[in-house]
Amino acid sequence: MAELIGGILILLGAVLHFSAGLGLLRMPDPYTRMQAATKAPTLGNTLVLAGLAFYHPGWTLKLLILIYFVLMTNPMSSHALARAAYRMGIPVTPQTKVRAQPRGEA
Repeated sequence: MAELIGGILILLGAVLHFSAGLGLLRMPDPYTRMQAATKAPTLGNTLVLAGLAFYHPGWTLKLLILIYFVLMTNPMSSHALARAAYRMGIPVTPQTKVRAQPRGEA
């Protein structure tokens, strides 16, 4: 039963990684690509690592540490990259209607 649950979790994680790849191809500007490259792979990595924990129960503590690392670093690195792109003046796509911050407050 544990192998079945582990396999399902790994498969769901792989589907999320695939959807992130499609998002990178379809998104129009670097900011939305960054969202696609961060949100889905964060959950995908978490599911894959949780699936591995079901396959190898002895690795659970190490895999939990890796999951924590992924959950802490992926959003922070994406934020840092988006902020750097914004400060460099990389334009958003014309379809973007709302800005989170006025131009001078970044």
